[in-house]
Amino acid sequence: MTRCELVKAAIEHRQTPRVPYCIDFCTDAWELLEPLAGGNSQEEFIDNDVMSFSPPWWNWHELAADWSGHPPPRSRPTVIGTGDYPAFVDGIKAARDRSDKYLLVRIYGSHFEKAYFARGFLNCLADMAGEPAFARKLLNTIIDKNMVMLENFLALPEIDGVLLGSDWGSQASLLMSPDVWQEMILPGEQKEYDLIHAYGKHVWVHSCGNIEAVIPSLIEMGIDVLNPVQPEAMDIRKLKADYGERLAFWGGISTQKTLPYGTPDEVRAETRTVRDMMSANGGYILSPAQSIQSDVPLENMLALLETARERTTV
Repeated sequence: MTRCELVKAAIEHRQTPRVPYCIDFCTDAWELLEPLAGGNSQEEFIDNDVMSFSPPWWNWHELAADWSGHPPPRSRPTVIGTGDYPAFVDGIKAARDRSDKYLLVRIYGSHFEKAYFARGFLNCLADMAGEPAFARKLLNTIIDKNMVMLENFLALPEIDGVLLGSDWGSQASLLMSPDVWQEMILPGEQKEYDLIHAYGKHVWVHSCGNIEAVIPSLIEMGIDVLNPVQPEAMDIRKLKADYGERLAFWGGISTQKTLPYGTPDEVRAETRTVRDMMSANGGYILSPAQSIQSDVPLENMLALLETARERTTV
């Protein structure tokens, strides 16, 4: 079984010889690990089962002053493309030639976050509550641009999955009512998920916070993998029990408590507990709930990696 096949089997709730892992390290954390890497790159040293890529995308560009205030702006939003398609394609093809890993394209800040990057967080929420026609138009504009950008690379056969990220939750609840999410967020997300699936790729979704109120909708919409399933925001045991037969999870190990403040033995114990519980009958990719930062002691980083690499049949 290749590593790509391993990840696909886990996503599809099939038996695997071990639980796949994909652990992200911020630059400051890698600086602590790098002296132990023996000259290997971060990719080589961490050796995740998933290899990630950022595609050419787009950003807001020199928005007029009225975009930062209230009422909603009258000027047109201006954008600019980013990235290099030939370099991106070459990188994907080269990765497939040299590696048997699962290739994941990641796009963070793809929808709701894109709206508040333009308007500011408070203005964006105010728009959704008090200027719904404008908010819907802005969100639709974002999705229309995203669909074109997705079409530019989805036909590449080397790509296995696409992650779309927008943070819809605080640690207590959704940042908006479930009804507003259903009205304003769901339709655009559904278009993207359907397009990604039409090209035979898995849909991965990243949203921080407590988003349990919309997980049933996300399952109906067809998402394959949910990240980061923060244990401080949601009961991950309940998530597995309620949704684990229909949804795969990536994350779940505490980056707020155990990793920064626990002992190496506590890190090993939590990692094994979360792994064994979340991977029952498949459906889990081992990872902390967020990228590792330098507040995590070096010995805890090593304990996490050591445990992630254990060969455990599920």
